[in-house]
Amino acid sequence: MSANPKIIEDAVTDAMLDAIMDAFNRNDTDAILAWFTEDGRFDTTAGPDEDGKSFHGKAAIRAAFDGLFTSVTSIRWDPIDTRVVGDKAYCELHRRATLPSGEEQSWLSLDVLTFTNGLITRKSSYAKRRT
Repeated sequence: MSANPKIIEDAVTDAMLDAIMDAFNRNDTDAILAWFTEDGRFDTTAGPDEDGKSFHGKAAIRAAFDGLFTSVTSIRWDPIDTRVVGDKAYCELHRRATLPSGEEQSWLSLDVLTFTNGLITRKSSYAKRRT
């Protein structure tokens, strides 16, 4: 059986996921956006819609992440487990943040990343938060 070069070329790899996570943990919006398609979509963990709050296109996604990074003193996502199935990556994460007030946040999250031609077309985030 011969391999389809297109599938191999577009395959989501652990190295790609590591680079994406590194960009997030550096709070580097430009590096994050380099992984998104022009018409990419980011769905937050909470918001008014079934998908939380959605940001469409790089300008809107930039505003979302710039807003997040300026609203915290520090934030990082530590991978617990990542899996790739076809064009999707499932990233189980431990999100930790410190707010300007000194309050520390810690919760588990899951990001589902959908890829086309090696770039993220959709990032959907889900979370388990303590109450």
